[in-house]
Amino acid sequence: MSTEQLRDLLSAGRPVTVVDIRIAADREWSIPGSLHMDAYDAVNAGSLGLLAGRDLGPDPVVTVCGIGRTAAKATALLRARGVKALTLEGGMRAWSLAWNTAEAAASGHRVVQVRRTGKGCLSYIVGSESEAVVIDASVDPSVYVRLLKDHGWRLRAVVDTHIHADHLSRSRALAQQEGAELWLPAQNRSRHPFRPVDDGDRIRFGSDALVALRTPGHTAESTTYLLEQAAAFTGDTLFLAGVGRPDLEGGSDEESASRARQLHQSISRLLTLPSSTMVFPGHVSEPIAFDGQLLATTIAEIGERVALARLTGPEFVEAVLARIPPSPPNHSLITDLNERGELPEDPSELEAGANRCAVA
Repeated sequence: MSTEQLRDLLSAGRPVTVVDIRIAADREWSIPGSLHMDAYDAVNAGSLGLLAGRDLGPDPVVTVCGIGRTAAKATALLRARGVKALTLEGGMRAWSLAWNTAEAAASGHRVVQVRRTGKGCLSYIVGSESEAVVIDASVDPSVYVRLLKDHGWRLRAVVDTHIHADHLSRSRALAQQEGAELWLPAQNRSRHPFRPVDDGDRIRFGSDALVALRTPGHTAESTTYLLEQAAAFTGDTLFLAGVGRPDLEGGSDEESASRARQLHQSISRLLTLPSSTMVFPGHVSEPIAFDGQLLATTIAEIGERVALARLTGPEFVEAVLARIPPSPPNHSLITDLNERGELPEDPSELEAGANRCAVA
């Protein structure tokens, strides 16, 4: 079974049992609703292990491992016992490209949240009249083209909130394919043509505009885009339950501390927005269910649920630096490719795994 076929089943709510046979240490990211049965070593030894005594029910079973090879062995063993089993082709590496959507209205504006469930990346299509902008494109350009067509929108601009380190940006490819302008925060790292965005700049589409609000800290160029006072697309600066990490640009501990101080100032600036302003982040830290439920919050709720946002500057810096998670896989190579505006033909090997962009 391909990633697209499993995605379609889950999107439609069709009955299917996804069995993840990886060992616990390898299960940092998973498919929503999957059943974890640590049978990896047993299957490679020729037996079902924990799966042997488990009633998997009448629904089709899809086995999953890292790249699909051991899961294929599990499928063969299950079929020998009469189970209707299939294997997810390419395993979790291929699943990293899976996506789903949710939709919302923000003060009369239509927002489509495009969620890369296999990675935790969130991107957005914002529509006004017959035009739209895409923010932080992270799945194949064809997905956005399809969704734009479904809503009757013409793509006016593609924007990124910053240069990403956890996934390859599809923004340049999408802009080129659709003949739209590519806007990036003003910086000297990108080595390809783009239209620079400075603090206060307006990106117009339809009868509306995104207004750039510079929010450095995660990266020097990090920028939030405001849709009037109704919505803030915060990228990797502010998440639903945490804040961005300040260390991925490298350098000394003092440089990371300096960026953490900038991050605190940026978050303090965001918290001055109206309490009802919707916050649309660039990531979540858990697999995204196929339930159509929007992943967003408000400025008021951020003040309540993100403890780091309530700390003083020195307390914030100390707490953030003490909680830095492991770096995202291949982040240096991914950053370099994003700076060059290049997208490999098969990005899944570079991108597989959790995003690890948040500090909570």
